[in-house]
Amino acid sequence: VQLQASGGGWVQTGGSLRLSCSASGRSLSNYAVGWFRQAPGKEREFVSVIRWSGGTTYYSNSVRGRFTISKDSAKGTVYLQMNSLRPDDTAVYYCAAGSGLIQSTYYDQRRYNYWGQGTLVTVSS
Repeated sequence: VQLQASGGGWVQTGGSLRLSCSASGRSLSNYAVGWFRQAPGKEREFVSVIRWSGGTTYYSNSVRGRFTISKDSAKGTVYLQMNSLRPDDTAVYYCAAGSGLIQSTYYDQRRYNYWGQGTLVTVSS
């Protein structure tokens, strides 16, 4: 699976951005696609995930209610709509795909087999 993340940029506090993760190479029917982020000087952390089959979604506590993950199966693309952005959302955002994930493992980046290159989101105060 090849993943291509895009859509990052600069935005002011309270603004919105939509990230895209385009997948190619094989069917994602047995995969979950997640978003992780890494802020300067911090470890990479889980943001959100969507199961390709069924569309079940999960969010970290820090973004729940502000971010929405969705997918377009026909386009092989996962989106992360980010609203009410805050300076602490500033990070490089990565999309990743993993197979055989269950709810207890969605948060564990070691469970994801494929990673995109990352896209930078900068939120200014």
